[in-house]
Amino acid sequence: MFRHLVLALALASSLSCSLPASARDIVEIDVIDRDNGQWLPEYRHRGQEWIAGVPGHRYSIRLANTSGERVLVVLSVDGVNAVTGQTASPSQGGYVLEPWESAEIAGWRKSLHDIAQFVFTDLPDSYAARTGRPDNVGVIGIAVFRERQVRPVYSPLPAPPIASGRAREQASAKAAAPAADSAMAEAAPQRLGTGHGQREWAPVGQTDFVRATRSPQQLGQLRYDDADTLVAIGVLPRWHPPHARSAPRAFPNGFVQDPPYAR
Repeated sequence: MFRHLVLALALASSLSCSLPASARDIVEIDVIDRDNGQWLPEYRHRGQEWIAGVPGHRYSIRLANTSGERVLVVLSVDGVNAVTGQTASPSQGGYVLEPWESAEIAGWRKSLHDIAQFVFTDLPDSYAARTGRPDNVGVIGIAVFRERQVRPVYSPLPAPPIASGRAREQASAKAAAPAADSAMAEAAPQRLGTGHGQREWAPVGQTDFVRATRSPQQLGQLRYDDADTLVAIGVLPRWHPPHARSAPRAFPNGFVQDPPYAR
């Protein structure tokens, strides 16, 4: 998988506001627990997607290009660019995916040959906290760019209709809702971060990539923490073990007893 993966390290010019995402994401993002092989389920809560990580477990981030063209994915983990180690910005370098290609990113890029594994760890031991950047621990994000096409476009798509003033206000209110909900999700302190794990062989190549726009066509993120914290802030339901005597048992006794005689 990694032998086909390539990096685009050249920086773009300064970005303006991001473009709205399409109905279907260009790149789908999932997280896989590498120690048990399970895909971590996502839970939608107050406008955000959450996953529950297990402290000490290694994980990988699966990126799937759902389009028929090359795309550049700038990957941010805890607010840090997973390729360059810089405080993350969409203008930085990232991974290039071929049409319909999927790839699993399993760690911080140390060179063209190896990575340091992503590991769920206590926040103070996270790579971001250890490098003095703890403010954005607990979030995995991507900025996706399409590639500039050199072939002529013979049938350009019509421009989208301009929204009315009220429609723009409703769109702004909808866009602002996740930010307000995000503040409500901070009732419990962040406990889990991503550590700088053991080195692992994961070779990649390099390629040129010219972005079609200065702004990303897609911005997405996943929040994460341990299960106890997600229960505390209402992302996961509280689980109560059933009372041992309340559930019926198929084999309560060893032999058939006589029924009581009628009086």
